[in-house]
Amino acid sequence: MEFADVARELLLVAPADFVAERTARQRSARKDDRDLAAAIGKLRKPAPAAWVIDLLANEGALDEAVDLGPAIREAQANADPGAIRKLRQQRASVVDALAQAGADLASDAGHPATPAVLDQVRATIEAAMADPHAGAAVCSGLLVRPLESAGFDDVDLDGALADPDAVPDAWSGTDAPPIPIEEGRRARKASRASSPPERRPRTERAPKRTREPGRERSPEPEVDPAAERRAAREAEADARTASREADAALDAAENDLEAAEERRAALERDLAVAVADVERLERARDDAEAESDRARDAFTAARKARRGRA
Repeated sequence: MEFADVARELLLVAPADFVAERTARQRSARKDDRDLAAAIGKLRKPAPAAWVIDLLANEGALDEAVDLGPAIREAQANADPGAIRKLRQQRASVVDALAQAGADLASDAGHPATPAVLDQVRATIEAAMADPHAGAAVCSGLLVRPLESAGFDDVDLDGALADPDAVPDAWSGTDAPPIPIEEGRRARKASRASSPPERRPRTERAPKRTREPGRERSPEPEVDPAAERRAAREAEADARTASREADAALDAAENDLEAAEERRAALERDLAVAVADVERLERARDDAEAESDRARDAFTAARKARRGRA
């Protein structure tokens, strides 16, 4: 059995049962395929939002959202305010419906999703619409962490998949450029700003002020668009770095917790074996003491009988 297939099955297990199920599958695979068993042992427990996304992917529920992505990206690239407005409404409807469907699936599995988790589910679905590579990732059923679309960069997929090699389209295979969801909003603002002045309401024009005699007008500060863009990119990069560091810390904590749980389970098994051994030895001791008492009684009776004959 391929690792990707095993991973898809394990990633559907409720987070509370994941470690035990992964250990069982690893032991079962070790008999026939040690490489597969090793890969299973390294499989990370999915974040709650990623687990909900995998549940939706297993139901084939994400196809509509991913199929809507190209239309949204095209409208944003063309800066078409009317099309963007219509598609944004459709996107919001689809995202809300999928988030509710994911919440229902999680509840049916006995692990209800919190509002914070559902916010991450929505962000992941929006990222899948914004970036075709992210769309391939969320539909794979192999997601282990939620995704987020930020700025003009591709959605960060580093460490997002249990088996990246099983989802080549998540990294390449499409020429469609990723366009973030918020670009449409900025494009619409730019379109409004570029409209001819005579079309704007007269009430928007500020009254002309007369300059006081002898008073020079203060020069307005110059705005450097390139510098603003650089600052925005640096802020986005800092935010992504902080997010990755937080994700790494969370992953490390989860790994430590899983290792501690596995160690506790192993110690509990050892304790059960030790208790069974103690009980077995105590029974053997009791049997030996009883046999010793019977032998002593027989010896005493035999000695008395011998003295009687003497």
